[in-house]
Amino acid sequence: MSSNDRSAALPLLTRRGLLAATGATILSSTGGAPAAANFEVSDRPADEPFGYCLNTSTISGQKLPLTEVVEIAAKAGYRAVEPWIREITAHVDAGGSLSDLRKRIEANGLTVESAIGFAEWAVDDDARRAKGMETAKRDLDLLAGIGGKRIAAPPAGATDVEGISPRKLAERYRALVDLGRVAGIVPQVEVWGFSKCLSRLGEALHVAAECDRDQALVLADVYHLHRGGSGFRGLHLCGPNGMQVFHVNDYPAGPAAALNDAMRVYPGDGVAPLSEIFRGLHSAGFRGWISLELFNRDYWKQDALLVAKTGLEKMRSAVRAAFA
Repeated sequence: MSSNDRSAALPLLTRRGLLAATGATILSSTGGAPAAANFEVSDRPADEPFGYCLNTSTISGQKLPLTEVVEIAAKAGYRAVEPWIREITAHVDAGGSLSDLRKRIEANGLTVESAIGFAEWAVDDDARRAKGMETAKRDLDLLAGIGGKRIAAPPAGATDVEGISPRKLAERYRALVDLGRVAGIVPQVEVWGFSKCLSRLGEALHVAAECDRDQALVLADVYHLHRGGSGFRGLHLCGPNGMQVFHVNDYPAGPAAALNDAMRVYPGDGVAPLSEIFRGLHSAGFRGWISLELFNRDYWKQDALLVAKTGLEKMRSAVRAAFA
């Protein structure tokens, strides 16, 4: 089936139909694994099937303290933030407290649906992996202190290594998930399209399934799925018990291998098949959070609030176009 045929086969919902379908899926999916109950949809507008989150990388070039980033996210209209662990660490190192940061986040009507960390849980070297697990525990504790729910688990440290067996990765991911259970946070095995392991959606799904834990989750990304060659049709397999956060961005035309993070652009400003992507997620029952993750140097030169607002408007526009 061609891409055009696939798009035609997917249901095109009106806003009224979208509301009805969303409600039906919520009722059918809430009895799943414990992790699946961690996203809320009841207070969303009828025409917004997903929650909108700001990954703080999008305005990280402006070099603002995390407290200010939180304020900007709220003013722009997001309902959640996805901070980087290094930003939380910088807040603490500057004398800030985790409890005060959590209060500020909550006072602004935001939640911390995910965070970005780089603990080396996937590496072959036993000593490095043990140190990576110590890093992961520290990261989890920091995130728990601000009310975080999930954390990215990319194959940091192993991106240039070929031949790591999926079974070993699953065993290592299981240990990370078990560590997360103690902190009340779910690590999400993340697809990194440029890596030599976990570069494809199927590989991440394999690791999550074989880790044999109810809490296992996958974290995927428009750019990384394209960069790694997965395509987007596999997203129909990513229901609410398997994925609860999805990174959104767009990319320019050209060979996937020539792309890099800095080339990511606002949703709708590139060539990614966003309508197909959002409909595929929706058909799987995904009602989680789409998080705007950009590293565009031109955007970093602009006013941070303007960038955050523009990104949210373009995400909303792309989602609504998918179900028009």
